[in-house]
Amino acid sequence: RQTLTWIPDSFFSSLLSGRISTLKDETGAIFIDRDPDIFAPILNFLRTKELDIRTNVSLLLHEAQFYGITPLVRRLQLREELERSSCGSVLFNGYLPPPAGSPRGEPLGAGPGAPEQHHAPQPGERGAPGAAAGGEGLRTGDPGVVRLVCGHHNWIAVAFAQFFVCYRMKETSGWQLAFCSPRLDWVIERLALNARVLGGSLGDSDKMVAAASCSEILLWALQPDGNGTEIGVFHLGVPVEGLFFVGSQLIATSHTGKIGVWNAVTKHWQTQDMVPINSYDAAGSFLLLGCNNGSIYYVDVQKFPLRMKDNDLLVTELYRDPSEDAITALSVYLTPKSSNSGNWIEIAYGTSSGTVRVIVQHPETVSSGPQLFQTFAVHRSPVTKVMLSERHLISVCADNNHVRTWTVTRFRGMISTQPGSTPLASFKILALESVDGHGGCSAGTDIGPFGERDDQQVFLQRVVPDASKLYVRLSSTGKRICEVRSVDGSPITAFAVQECEGSSRIGSRPRRYLFTGHTNGSLQMWDLTTAMEVVGQPAGEPGGAGGSGAGRPPTGGPRSCLGACHVGRNQLKSHVGVWRPGAMAGFYQAAQGTSGPLLLPLWAGAFLVEFEEPPKGHLAPPLPMQGAQL
Repeated sequence: RQTLTWIPDSFFSSLLSGRISTLKDETGAIFIDRDPDIFAPILNFLRTKELDIRTNVSLLLHEAQFYGITPLVRRLQLREELERSSCGSVLFNGYLPPPAGSPRGEPLGAGPGAPEQHHAPQPGERGAPGAAAGGEGLRTGDPGVVRLVCGHHNWIAVAFAQFFVCYRMKETSGWQLAFCSPRLDWVIERLALNARVLGGSLGDSDKMVAAASCSEILLWALQPDGNGTEIGVFHLGVPVEGLFFVGSQLIATSHTGKIGVWNAVTKHWQTQDMVPINSYDAAGSFLLLGCNNGSIYYVDVQKFPLRMKDNDLLVTELYRDPSEDAITALSVYLTPKSSNSGNWIEIAYGTSSGTVRVIVQHPETVSSGPQLFQTFAVHRSPVTKVMLSERHLISVCADNNHVRTWTVTRFRGMISTQPGSTPLASFKILALESVDGHGGCSAGTDIGPFGERDDQQVFLQRVVPDASKLYVRLSSTGKRICEVRSVDGSPITAFAVQECEGSSRIGSRPRRYLFTGHTNGSLQMWDLTTAMEVVGQPAGEPGGAGGSGAGRPPTGGPRSCLGACHVGRNQLKSHVGVWRPGAMAGFYQAAQGTSGPLLLPLWAGAFLVEFEEPPKGHLAPPLPMQGAQL
């Protein structure tokens, strides 16, 4: 009794003093429905006042808080604080605080008008958006959640709800705020950046940034000193779902079957109606569109061809799927030029039926069109992503981001059938998305793959919407490279990978960085080049795969993130789950002899998982929760 009651106001002192009602069996024993394995170190602490950790520290801390054992709680919290650093791990590369204010002034984006000039912040005003000309200034306040992050060369653009900022990296001074847009009158849903506009088509400006929401697109030209000029506001007429640059041309696409192109040379905005668009990719000056009718179309945006009879954009059918299934994913790979005749073009695409095909076109057979090279029928759900790189073919389907990969054999840079593509790996990238928007913008949390096609590419995995950590995994094998955790504990709402040019010194190579945006408006940077090097070191070396370096992938995994959420199935979509933070201990629902789902508690304060599919023709009964979709 003394062992259990020496801590006042604890669970046991209240229990034994009669302040908590109890249920005893015939022998007088009190039944407590808690995990006995986690209780063992707690009982040992009550007996010896020494900490003997035999289980997960976070689980032990949770139990100690439940029992109200204050001395043990303080020791465990101190242990967690010693293991974490506000300066991050060896991979942490920098922290950009949230903008000190948000732009004020008349909202933009209502329609085209006279160009307006806006300026970069003055030297020494790091972290504060620049004031606009004409008396516009800053209005202090929380900038809100980072919604989107994109990069190009040594520039990155960060979008908040109604404005965006641009940063540039210099060799000597690091990342500096270069530009801040005025406040827009709509929420930014897409963002694109071009940090190297060639040909002098924009005069002194050599950078462009575009933001879109619904059917409107706002385009800016940025000068080397950071000043920005609004080029104009363009209307696609339908919701913009793809926004990107191909060379100096801005491209906007919509699944409804519309494409918009802004030509930097002619300053002309052209829209074109076509069949519904499901996917797209670009290589060189070629834009390829995968459509709902099973065809792949292409546009040479550098030539910006127009049909003479009606001045419409010239869109040419390149290939039609043999089964005429919708083209839901597309990837283009241009091999290095082996002769003056041009490139060998390789295209991988996925369909709504789950088929993955590879087609190729040799420069000498351009007139005959691409030829079917390989077919893989390994997915049973629609293919959502496909990537053809120098060494691997990667496909992702709608079944909880199920990934299949193959090795690609090449001869003199061209894909070869001897011995051909061979299966490499099969894994899943579990990622829950918030349906209430609290987890950020879906376009800002794309899993990838990220990276150049002649190098190792990676997937980024944020398991739950309010997670403060990301898992970086090789796209070819699914191997976990590293785990990055927010240095200030704030949840991650957007992320992107970008290669930035390093020093101008001879022998210097670009370094790969991971940028994470957070709910508090901050931007954190991580060195993926170092992470890849650490993983590649032989076992036993410091920091290597078998060593104890700080860059080594930690123990645990994405499944541990599910301990803070509830997971169930959406009633209408077979591959969709719902998510809600919090704890629900002791919940149990079993439909004995019915067609409903079986819901089981995995452990107290943890999460809820729905097992078994309901029979065909029956919808799953409503779950007592709301939240996110998988």
